[in-house]
Amino acid sequence: MPEEFEIVREFEVGVPPERVWAALTTGTAGYLWPMDPPEPREGGRGPFGSTVTAWDPPRRYTIRSEDVGRPGQSLDRLDHTVEPLDEGRRARVRHVHNGVFTDDWNKRYDAASKHTNFYLHTLCEYLTHFAPRPAAFARAEGPAASATAGALAAVGHALHLADDAAAGTGVGARGPGGHTLHGVLDYRSPYFIGLRTDSALVRFFGRGHWGAPLGVSVHDFAPGADGRAQGAAWQDWLNGVFGQS
Repeated sequence: MPEEFEIVREFEVGVPPERVWAALTTGTAGYLWPMDPPEPREGGRGPFGSTVTAWDPPRRYTIRSEDVGRPGQSLDRLDHTVEPLDEGRRARVRHVHNGVFTDDWNKRYDAASKHTNFYLHTLCEYLTHFAPRPAAFARAEGPAASATAGALAAVGHALHLADDAAAGTGVGARGPGGHTLHGVLDYRSPYFIGLRTDSALVRFFGRGHWGAPLGVSVHDFAPGADGRAQGAAWQDWLNGVFGQS
């Protein structure tokens, strides 16, 4: 049965509001995935066929979609309010995601809420360490065998992360081709792992908790980074972890 949902988060970040605005509107490959930039006006076309319902740079940006394009949801609205702090040197961001789930409300809300936490953390990592550098984006999805609650733990072992390694720990993770990824474990929960190197953000999504295969996304800020090659390398790595040639 269709039912409304709402997810509200607020956070502060040590960059000016203008940099937050740029990330939200034109820099999404740096922390989420590449999107077409919105038409810069109220009523304009937004990403993935949405409509811009608020446009007040660098303070307010809202998009709404009634044709979400994925099962289980009939309405989607994302609203961001950006407030200057410390005479514009820092910013406070209010993120509101609401809409309508058409079935399996509890599972969909749990997944959306936990993903929101991780995506907004990644946004802060991007703003703090990499923005406004452009990103080469890559994505890979594990085989069907990765659609289990234990898949993220298997990925942690394959990365050579200690079981007790917490967010903030320096690591030398084992990536594709046996290469070592030197950096920081910037996020760790039973659902997600985030690695930050000097030139990239690598994110692992344990979606088996919600019945979907594990996913990897890479936001590579190195000059000349090849997103296609990154995606292929991580796909091979995932297939190896879960025993699929």
